[in-house]
Amino acid sequence: MHPGPARGNYHGAMEWLAANDYVAAREILQRGVALIYLIAFSSTLNQFRALAGEHGLLPVPELLAGRGPRGPTLFSRIGYSDNKLVAVCAAGIVISATVIAGLPQAGPPWGPLAAFLALWGLYLSVVNVGQVFYGFGWEMLLLEAGFTVGLLGSYRVAPPAAILALNVWLLFRLEFGAGMIKWRGDPAWRNLTALYYHHQTQPMPGPFSRNAHLAPKWWHRIEAAGNHVAQLLVPFLLFAPQPVASIAAGVVIATQLWLVATGNFAWLNALTIILAGGRLSDPVLHRLLPRLPATGVPAPAAPPWWDAVVLAGTLLLVVASLPALRNLFSAHQLMNASFNRWQLGNAYGAFGTVTRERIEIVIEGTLKADPDAAGWIEYGFKGKPGDVFRRPRQFAPYHLRLDWMMWFLPLGSVHQRWFHRLLVRLLEADAPTLDLLDHDPFAGARPRFVRVLSYRYRFAGKARHRRDGAIWVRDRRRLVIGPVGRDGGGSGGPR
Repeated sequence: MHPGPARGNYHGAMEWLAANDYVAAREILQRGVALIYLIAFSSTLNQFRALAGEHGLLPVPELLAGRGPRGPTLFSRIGYSDNKLVAVCAAGIVISATVIAGLPQAGPPWGPLAAFLALWGLYLSVVNVGQVFYGFGWEMLLLEAGFTVGLLGSYRVAPPAAILALNVWLLFRLEFGAGMIKWRGDPAWRNLTALYYHHQTQPMPGPFSRNAHLAPKWWHRIEAAGNHVAQLLVPFLLFAPQPVASIAAGVVIATQLWLVATGNFAWLNALTIILAGGRLSDPVLHRLLPRLPATGVPAPAAPPWWDAVVLAGTLLLVVASLPALRNLFSAHQLMNASFNRWQLGNAYGAFGTVTRERIEIVIEGTLKADPDAAGWIEYGFKGKPGDVFRRPRQFAPYHLRLDWMMWFLPLGSVHQRWFHRLLVRLLEADAPTLDLLDHDPFAGARPRFVRVLSYRYRFAGKARHRRDGAIWVRDRRRLVIGPVGRDGGGSGGPR
């Protein structure tokens, strides 16, 4: 027998699978996605128990005893407790940190895959019991990205070209899907007026959002037109040969940095930047950063079993994403939709409709025995607008889940089960709930009553800001709920 020539013929036939010019791209993808997982698990560790824990606003034990989770989760098998949630988050944080440090990448080809499959499984378990607090598009994006980049292997093999192509396909679905949902949705995107409103009405403005909103209308029209170019045309260039593909990735990165500067969208923008970084080839990066090598040292030929794993993973992700491909060109395009229980091959998109007015829900409490007396004081949230003199802060890529859910309330109804429980928790001065807020006006004391108001918020103009430093102006004050007391009584009641 002569295994040598046969083995050589095999490796020659599989040379197309090795992308030796994308060594740095693999580093960006694997370490970058791991960093986002670290942030996601840290966010969960800090907020989940108050939101959906044993005594949360939407307790997981109630979910498991009732209609059940929306997909597979470890908690269906092991049961839920806050201690188990902490263990899941701790494991996710530790595994993420090892990938950021490059430890699995230094081992066998399956090392990074094992790490990312663990991160995917742990976070999928959380997302599937997180209910409305984990219903955001960037949750499924992180899950799919983690599953994909694990297949890039370790330093002992070249980055597989098929998986790098799947990364481009994921980025394309993300960007082109967002562009199509805008073009098909609100007419304000087609007539280029959407940015007249967006910076002011977006869920969680950032420190620069007011400046962006006060820019002249001609600039907002350029922003909207630029968005269409970046999301409807540039994504196709990601599939072009180098260096065109790297230039297209650079455009995506630049537009995402603008979104980072003007808003707080959790890790959506950061993860998009990381995915775009995976399209930058080593020669292009060498031109930008001469200290980086122009091309990676060719890795040893991958063992056949690893090639089989890569090709099987590629086939799985391609088949899983076929519904998302059809969705892109459907007249009834879905936004941020998963077509399977594993949240792979998803459809993405954001802000198909632009809110014209910003209505904020404000919660107040009082220590007075008479709810009709003066003495109402406002609770302060970390990210959502409240105090008109407070400048918005930058939180992204960290995700403030309660603040985001508060933005959705005026778009539907305040009479949500989780929101009514939030009011009860405030009446109880529940410490974990108060930790979700920025300011407890009663310093841990239990208020006698709480009530809910709504206001219209607008960014203060330049003259008003110079006069008294106001960031916002608010009007159209309305009583929405209450006052509600500890025993459920009060002078108002839900309205």
